[in-house]
Amino acid sequence: MNQEHCLIMFVKYPEKGKVKSRLILEGYEGLAADLYRCFVADLIERISAGNYRFLMAYAPPEKKDDIIKIFGGGLSYLPQEGKDLGARMYKAFTDCFANGFRSAVIIGSDSPDIPQGIIEEAFQSLNEHGAVLGPTWDGGYYLIGFSRGSIDGRFFENIQWSTAHVFEETMRRFQEAGILVHVLPAWRDIDRTEDVSSLIKESECSDFKNSRTIKFLKENGFTAAG
Repeated sequence: MNQEHCLIMFVKYPEKGKVKSRLILEGYEGLAADLYRCFVADLIERISAGNYRFLMAYAPPEKKDDIIKIFGGGLSYLPQEGKDLGARMYKAFTDCFANGFRSAVIIGSDSPDIPQGIIEEAFQSLNEHGAVLGPTWDGGYYLIGFSRGSIDGRFFENIQWSTAHVFEETMRRFQEAGILVHVLPAWRDIDRTEDVSSLIKESECSDFKNSRTIKFLKENGFTAAG
């Protein structure tokens, strides 16, 4: 395992009514938490065994035992700490660099079909770039990473999270700071029923077709986009 690189996956405790809120609003409260569990389990299987240290950053902190019970005791866990998402990400990055890692990447848990190759590309890019960013199709980002000398709190402060301007605003701040950024391929967050339908359709031609997520969706009546 490469101890110079650290991959952190941000996860929430899959409590009914408190994860995948947009799907809940669309009438799927009974399925949203279990679907999110599938997302996380699939991501652990896809990306946890690369040439880097893998950490699960969980929230809320008091749910550590419950999260370990769900996702297994063979992983390394750390609590998310901070008043908002930006503060929590910044704290996770600074902790990694304080522990001697040369580069660190954070990935969310709303894009369960992210391939291992994208994670490898992110770390490889940080050999020559100060930062790496993976945009989502809705204007946010699914991945952010830094080389050790480039991290700064300004990239996380006073950002309107969960809006269509997060990626654009973050890129603007990188440019203002003179940080060279590698931009990864755009990917989809699975937030709405149309995202779910598209994921099922696209999985038919990928290795994700046999995933827990796709099996769960089909068992519960979701269908591919037309």
